[in-house]
Amino acid sequence: MVKRTLPFLALAGLPSVVLAADCANTLTVDYPTPAVADGWAFRLVANGFTRPRGLIFDNDGGLLVVDSGVGLIHLTLKDDGGTCLSVSEKTTLIGNRNLNHGVALSADGTAIYVSTSDKVLSWGYNSTSVKVSGTSRTLVKDMASGGHTTRTLLASQKQPGILLVSRGSDGNMDMGTLQIDSGRSQIRSFNISLLGENSDGIEYTDGDVVGWGLRNSVGVAEDPSTGGIWSVENSVDQLQRQGEDIHNDNPGEELNYHGTAEKPDGRNYGYPSCFTVWRTDDFPNIGSLKTGNSFAVDDAENSVNDTTCNTDFISPRLALPPHTAPLDIKFTDDGSTAYVSFHGSWNRDEPAGYRVASIAFKDGQPTAANDSQDAAVDLLTNPDLSRCPGSCFRPVGLAFDSKKRLWLTSDSTGEIFVLEHGGNSTNTGSSGNDDSAGSRYWPRSSVDGVMAVVLVVIAVIYLS
Repeated sequence: MVKRTLPFLALAGLPSVVLAADCANTLTVDYPTPAVADGWAFRLVANGFTRPRGLIFDNDGGLLVVDSGVGLIHLTLKDDGGTCLSVSEKTTLIGNRNLNHGVALSADGTAIYVSTSDKVLSWGYNSTSVKVSGTSRTLVKDMASGGHTTRTLLASQKQPGILLVSRGSDGNMDMGTLQIDSGRSQIRSFNISLLGENSDGIEYTDGDVVGWGLRNSVGVAEDPSTGGIWSVENSVDQLQRQGEDIHNDNPGEELNYHGTAEKPDGRNYGYPSCFTVWRTDDFPNIGSLKTGNSFAVDDAENSVNDTTCNTDFISPRLALPPHTAPLDIKFTDDGSTAYVSFHGSWNRDEPAGYRVASIAFKDGQPTAANDSQDAAVDLLTNPDLSRCPGSCFRPVGLAFDSKKRLWLTSDSTGEIFVLEHGGNSTNTGSSGNDDSAGSRYWPRSSVDGVMAVVLVVIAVIYLS
């Protein structure tokens, strides 16, 4: 009897990747299957959106997604463990075609905040019944301008009642942002807990300045471990230096630190006068500048030069690859890792970005040096960037669920993905070619090796 049970015990020791049942979710992508880092798995969970951008989970595990040009969508998820999830119900919670990116929840989860290009709106929210109450209430107003129209929202968890709103520039080089009262290229914070019931909203320029001189800092996050506020900056296009074209490899995108929601730094980060060095090769008049340092544009005003860019303005904590368009940043609960979505380039000869990457942190700061060029490590990537942007996913919003799985939207393909580190799911929702899926927890060689060992054990048991 013992001999007959031992093989089953041996089989029980197989990695769950081998024995896991097939997932009922069989959605696939119609472009080359994304590649995922070792130890991770991913799956396509939902598709058919118009342009999904920001997303967040409510208190009952519902997924709220801003579908730009449509409104705010609620997804009820069927969770079969690991990355085996699917959508069991889809509800248009707020039908408003002007909603385009930002979404946040109050600290207690009973109010939803969403943004148009001009306003931050709020509704009462019941996550159990999946309903909003009453009419919308304006929290922040008068943000309309051309150029960059997304208004990222961050509700501080360390300082409940404080809402941060990021507003980008009016065009590529917006000289009006040299004046702080322009209200553009800034992140400001608002104590919305002080708003009276009859208030018609706070003027954007009446908010507290968290940071300015920020061309278009679409991704804004709070480190749960320290309360530190971080943003990822989308820098300028078509740049020249001293008459030479440097736009392919400069300037770098940026990871910037802004203090805390309680005590924001309120400093100037240099735009539109100063930008960040990425590649030093063939950089005109490089001098002692290195990656991560700031440099002045040719026609900088007010006697700004390379030296004053590094003394009078705040340089980034890290430079990031040029034109990769970071659009979101999210921290793990312990603050050890920040994940960044890179939407992808349009302004360089060879495509770059089109990925989700991780940045290691320790004691509230990145572990990489300021001049590092490899701080952002690939997590989920498009395998052939030459096919981007037409045949690629383009990540935008990021969110963690209660099981610490990382979710992301791809606006260009109308899709939502989930990623998990470890676990027991292997189906990726790929394009159908398992060998190209690149998202197994165990490499095929490892699985084959384990199977071989188990078969040998079984043979020995029966022959003994």
